[in-house]
Amino acid sequence: MPHDHIPDRQDDDLDVLPAPPPVHYAEQAVLGALLLEPPRLADTEPLIAHHFGSRTHAALFTAIRTLPPPDPADNAKDTAWLNTVLAHARPHAPGLNAPYLHALVQFCPQPKHAAAYARMIRADSARRTVRTHAERLASTATDPGLPDPAATTLSAADDLARVLDALAEQFAPHPSPFPRTQPPAQAPPPAGEEALYEERLLLATATACPAEVQQMRWLTPGDFLLPLHAALWQSITALVHRGDMVDPVTVLGEAQHRALLTDSLTPTDLMALVSTPAGSPEHWGEKILKRALLTRAQQVAARIASYADDPANTPYQLITGSRRALADLNSLRTRYHHATAPTPVPATGGRARSASRPRAGPPHRPAVTAARAHR
Repeated sequence: MPHDHIPDRQDDDLDVLPAPPPVHYAEQAVLGALLLEPPRLADTEPLIAHHFGSRTHAALFTAIRTLPPPDPADNAKDTAWLNTVLAHARPHAPGLNAPYLHALVQFCPQPKHAAAYARMIRADSARRTVRTHAERLASTATDPGLPDPAATTLSAADDLARVLDALAEQFAPHPSPFPRTQPPAQAPPPAGEEALYEERLLLATATACPAEVQQMRWLTPGDFLLPLHAALWQSITALVHRGDMVDPVTVLGEAQHRALLTDSLTPTDLMALVSTPAGSPEHWGEKILKRALLTRAQQVAARIASYADDPANTPYQLITGSRRALADLNSLRTRYHHATAPTPVPATGGRARSASRPRAGPPHRPAVTAARAHR
């Protein structure tokens, strides 16, 4: 966020203003160094105006870079250089005035340290840039109006990864690569009725079509919203992978061995839960996996934003932590791509299934089973 802070306000106003961040003083110091010794501009590379958090400071830096440098001897004797810079920058920073430029010269402790001030500015800019892309990832993952939210969210994650790659080339590594920030606690995602309905349909159709379950290793218990549904999915897949017979009664037996039956979930309730199939298991599995992917993207975005918001993290720590967070999303991305990949054309001919074409769903929404109350 821009932090314009020009010291021409009344003292009583300053009492209510928040203290400027440390980078504000670095911006003042580098500008003071360049106004006092314009040749120091070469020491600040690759600093650009976009790196400044203050619009006023960015306008000043642009003016300094645009205008031809003055003769050092003349610049030491008069204020012509400062006046020229002010005239060039003022249209882009109306609140700028001559006293502030003179104050910037006084704010600079050592003009020869301009390179160090520039590094501080670039580090703060890196945090803001990563924070912006994390916010974009989060907003994309929660936008219900997107035609293909999974693809758009993964594209936003790729954009963030490219930003991290670019920043990694600008900041040197050091022995402490991981962020000091504790990731935010991850609240369980909301379990809406529609999502739970789809999980129940998956369990029922998987029980009715166990042969398809054999190909659904891309779906894991962690993708489910309700722990009971995740445990029942484990029960069904265990039967399938052992080659046992699968039907509501055998699922009941496996669930009994896993201690899933309780006073609130009777054998009758459990059998009813897995006895109303509709559509295909892969259709419902893809929906569950897509929802898990979007949820993971939100969690990753929050984690990266927390790293960016902590100024104690160096740029290298921010980059390393953010890349590790994106790796958590990429592991789910791999499973999602495997689930939605087109089916290969068999040797005897046939048509490949389009990756964007949904698998068969139910012709209509059946009545909700009796087990819906057991969450």
